[in-house]
Amino acid sequence: MRPQSLFPLFAKIDRLPGIGPRTLALIAKVAGERPLDLLWHRPTGLIDRRATGSTAAAEPGQIATLVVEVVEHRPGGGARAPYKIECRDDGGEIDLVYFNAKSDWLWKTFPPHQRVAVSGRVDRYRDRLQMVHPDEAVPADKLAEIARLEPVYPLTAGLTGRTLARALAHILEGLPTLPEWLDPALKAREAWPDWADAVRALHAPSGAGDLLPAAPARARLAYDELLANQVALAVVRAKLRRRRGRSTAATGALRRRVIDALPFALTGAQQAALADIDADMAGELRMVRLLQGDVGSGKTVVALLAM
Repeated sequence: MRPQSLFPLFAKIDRLPGIGPRTLALIAKVAGERPLDLLWHRPTGLIDRRATGSTAAAEPGQIATLVVEVVEHRPGGGARAPYKIECRDDGGEIDLVYFNAKSDWLWKTFPPHQRVAVSGRVDRYRDRLQMVHPDEAVPADKLAEIARLEPVYPLTAGLTGRTLARALAHILEGLPTLPEWLDPALKAREAWPDWADAVRALHAPSGAGDLLPAAPARARLAYDELLANQVALAVVRAKLRRRRGRSTAATGALRRRVIDALPFALTGAQQAALADIDADMAGELRMVRLLQGDVGSGKTVVALLAM
């Protein structure tokens, strides 16, 4: 039976604040409909917004995080014309450029003569620096909220990284603390974090190394998944093996003829696999067995001889 503390992870994402039917459909397209699905939607890259500087050091084509003063708003002359917000700092000037943005939101976000923190890709247009649709824009005293390593997730048309991050933040805030089920010696040897800490670290990488499969958080969660699958298979296998089957014991005469005709000798592992299969077939319970091996290890001949 599923613990009650896990129920929220198996509900639908639209129970989270700000997630309606449209956003649910978009998130379901890339991850799934449940909070648990979104937890396993791993970041694939990072945007480093930690380095803050002046416009003088901003390089076209690169991400920059700046604290600037709003000088004036310059609305475009038509519906398709860009809306520009002229800003400056001690290093120079930069235009924040928006297309099809609501002017009331722009005035609220960028009040004249106030300092704001922005982050986004810097370009140069007609000898002026500009940042088209900044990724982040907050009051200057909230710079720390955007000057960070930002995980990048696979998205789909209509779904923004900000929406995904907001949903993940709500899920991570209510993440339950589960009893540890891994062997303590294994966990200590591999320096793996607790499950909840591993999930949080998965979505808060501190560097490119945390995106690799060998990173402690990812390795821990991968082992959890593998172990859970093996436990589930063992439970199903044990249930099936309790059912009575039909005992079949062969003389081995036909098998011996086939073995004698083979141009090679069976390996010890192949003989051991056949012995296990024979024991299962001769027993009173149903056989539930999976024959595994590398390519070319001789699984086919074992299956043939087991018939």
